[in-house]
Amino acid sequence: MWRSPVRGPWLTAVFGAALLVALPVVAVTGLLDYIAYGPRFGQAIPSEVGWLHLPWFDWPTKPAWLFGLTQGLHVIVGLTIIPLVLAKLWSVMPRLFAWPPARSSAQLLERLSLLFLVGGIVFEIATGVLNIQYDYIFGFSFYTAHYFGAWVFIAGFLVHVSLKLPRMVRSLGSRSMRTELRTSRAATRPEPPDTDGLVSENPAPPTLSRRGVLALVGGGSLLVAVLSAGQSIGGIIRTTSLLLPRGRSDGSGPNDFQINKTASAAAIDPADAGPDWRLTLRGGHREVTLDRATLVAMPQHSARLSIACVEGWSTTQTWTGIPLAALAEHVGVPVPRSAFVQSFQRNGGFGQAMLQPNQILNPDALLALRVNGVDLSLDHGYPARIIVPALPGVHNTKWVRSIDFRS
Repeated sequence: MWRSPVRGPWLTAVFGAALLVALPVVAVTGLLDYIAYGPRFGQAIPSEVGWLHLPWFDWPTKPAWLFGLTQGLHVIVGLTIIPLVLAKLWSVMPRLFAWPPARSSAQLLERLSLLFLVGGIVFEIATGVLNIQYDYIFGFSFYTAHYFGAWVFIAGFLVHVSLKLPRMVRSLGSRSMRTELRTSRAATRPEPPDTDGLVSENPAPPTLSRRGVLALVGGGSLLVAVLSAGQSIGGIIRTTSLLLPRGRSDGSGPNDFQINKTASAAAIDPADAGPDWRLTLRGGHREVTLDRATLVAMPQHSARLSIACVEGWSTTQTWTGIPLAALAEHVGVPVPRSAFVQSFQRNGGFGQAMLQPNQILNPDALLALRVNGVDLSLDHGYPARIIVPALPGVHNTKWVRSIDFRS
C-alpha cells in the first residue's frame, strides 16, 4: 500500500486542492448554523464559549429555506468529503509517522498544525456521522464537543494552508491533469523523489493508474452524496437517503412527514392536548387565555415552509394558522422586541424558544393549527405549534403552552 507508484506530491496536491474548496464550506455553514440558534439568547449549544463567540446578528427569515440550505450543505458536504479525506490521509500517511517529528522550529509548527488538522477533522467527522445515525449515544454533549472541535480544526487548517499552499501550487503545476487522465495503468510511473518523502523509495508495480485513483475517490464521494442529499432536497430522491435515517416519518396522510421527537418521547400528557387546552398570551400588562376554538375562528394564513433539522434533513409542508404578529397585536405589543415561547414538553431539550423581532413580524411566521389542510397530529405539535421561515427546526416549538411578547 505504501509502495504504490501513484503516491506523490501531485496526487496529494489534487486531494488537497479539492479539500481546500470543500472544508471551508463545511466550517462556515456550521458556524452560521450556530448563529441561527440565537446564541445571544443562550439557546445555542454551547451557550458559553468565552472568546470563541461569533458576531451575533438577527438570523434572516428570507429566503425561507435559508437554514435548510446551510444545514444541508454542512451535513451533505461533510459526508461527501469522507472518501476524499481518507484518500488524502493515505497519500501522506508515511509522512505522519516520520521520525524525528521535527528538525527545526518551522517543522515543529508544521507538525503541530497537522496534529490539530488531522485530529480535528477525524473527530468532527466521526462524531458527526455517529450523531446523524444514532440518538444521542455520547457520554458528553455532542454539540459542545463539535463546536470546540471545529475551532481546533479551523486553527490547524489555517496554519497548515499558510505553510503548504505554495508547495501545493507548485506540485499541481508539475504534472498535467489532462495527461494523467489519459495515462493507463501500464504506463503509470512514479513521480521523481521529493523532499517530503511522499514518493516511495522502492515503488511496487501499479495496481491502479492515477486516473483510476481519482475515479475511485470521486466515485466514492459521489455515491455518498447520492445516499445523503435526498433528505435535504426532498421529492422522489428522499428514499435514497440511506445515510441520514434520523428524519423519521411519523404519521399518516397529510401528517406523514419527518420528525425527531414524538409526543411520547417528549412526555406530553394527553390532558395537555385535550379539550381543556388553553394558550396563554402575555404582552405588556395584558394576559389573554384562548382555547383552540377561539384560535380557529380568528383570521387564518397559510404558508408553504420548511422545517430543517440540525441532523441534516428538511421537509416542506403547507401550514395554516394565525400570524404571530397578529397575536402580538392582540395583547397590545405591535412591535415586539422578542417572544418567549414555552411548550408542554416535559422530556428532552428545546422545550422553549426565544424569537427575534423579524421572526415574529414575518407575515408567514405562524402559530400553526393545521398542516396540509388537516389538523396537526399530536406528534407534529397538536393543538398548536410555532412555524417560522428559516428557523432551526427545534425552535419551531410544538405543543405550545404560552407566548410572552416582550417590548
